[in-house]
Amino acid sequence: MKKIIVFLSLLFLVWACKKADEVLPDTFLGFVRPSNFPEPQYDLSRNGITQAGFELGKRLFYEGRLSRNNTISCGSCHIQSAAFTHHGHDVSHGIDDRLGTRNPQPIMNMAWDKEFFWEGGVFDLDLAAVRAITSEVEMDETVPNVLLKLRAHPEYPSLFEKAFGTPEITDERFFKALSQFMLMAISDQSKYDKVMRNESGFAFSDEEKAGYLFFQNKCSSCHSEPFFKDKIYRNNGLKPSVINDLGRYEITLNPLDKYKFKVPSLRNWQYTSPYMHDGRFLTIERVLEHYRNGMVDSETLDPIFRNPDGSIGIAMTDAEVANLIAFLKTLNDKEFVTNPLLSEPTIGSSTTIN
Repeated sequence: MKKIIVFLSLLFLVWACKKADEVLPDTFLGFVRPSNFPEPQYDLSRNGITQAGFELGKRLFYEGRLSRNNTISCGSCHIQSAAFTHHGHDVSHGIDDRLGTRNPQPIMNMAWDKEFFWEGGVFDLDLAAVRAITSEVEMDETVPNVLLKLRAHPEYPSLFEKAFGTPEITDERFFKALSQFMLMAISDQSKYDKVMRNESGFAFSDEEKAGYLFFQNKCSSCHSEPFFKDKIYRNNGLKPSVINDLGRYEITLNPLDKYKFKVPSLRNWQYTSPYMHDGRFLTIERVLEHYRNGMVDSETLDPIFRNPDGSIGIAMTDAEVANLIAFLKTLNDKEFVTNPLLSEPTIGSSTTIN
């Protein structure tokens, strides 16, 4: 009799787990903060990530109907294999192959940002997509038209119902779903991360250690850990582009902000070339050479680049460059750029958040 009771108990437990699995996708908070990351800036209490919400956001991220002629999606300029940048293009290529003016920034670790784009013109992740949708060189569409197309689609009303409880497709729900997908684009599996978390089998080589020390002494003021960027807009001595992009000044109209741009993350640099706001440098070696010998002085040049002897730039020997690059390679996260969770979905399939 005891064996029968145990057997029935196990059957009930299996049944209960299966029922829980059926319920969990709509209630499971998929966002998990890496142990070596601080608390996120994004308020997850107002947009908790669910299985259905994430999958809807993923579908929308790769949806061409967000553009005027239904050909350009967010994923067109933010390609996963390029750490969600537009690899190989100095500036974005949008609808009708129109050219933008800046290099698309990567979509990763966005839960820890409060301002977006090179000049910080958007202050809420939920509103970041508005700019791309309405830009005449990106998607050249309007949000109301996008919503009309989604409402007329045979599948989206039910997808919104799964995510939000009712089939209504509103701008708030649309943007929150997109945010749920972008919030899950977390890059935290680089060698650097594993060393910082003291994971078994991971340690810096002597060359990487030397590069890390140089980085901490010479680079970390702007590219602070663990995201390898800061919240500051800086003029890093680039010669003004042909179009004379004024950067942060376009938002603040403060002359002291001319030619200042957001400091980008160094994470996944191996996948995100070309570099700088206008994609002018093709290799990391060219970037470092800029800081060694190529900086241009101006009134708004960041003071951090001014040396006591009156020169500008960062002095580096060839050996220090080699060591630094060795360390920077530890910031690349292959798992992130190949993670099927973030890949373009096969219509009709679902992806489980693990």
